[in-house]
Amino acid sequence: MLTALRATGGVITSAGILLAAVFSVLGVLPLIALAQIGLIVCIGVLLDTLLVRTVLVPALAFIVGERFWWPGRVRADSAD
Repeated sequence: MLTALRATGGVITSAGILLAAVFSVLGVLPLIALAQIGLIVCIGVLLDTLLVRTVLVPALAFIVGERFWWPGRVRADSAD
């Protein structure tokens, strides 16, 4: 899990921050509805990128253990 986080963490964080920046541009539009949607989506993407994917998912995987990967692969010996 740590190796995967090290390998993909920078890419995922960069992509999330870039996506949040794109949505934050909607916040400067004169249309109130688009500005509100843009800022809310920007905040949601930042929360997902910086909190959920980097802290909560690895912690949940550690707590749940092998059950985290359920249903998993079908075993070769259970095939017909």
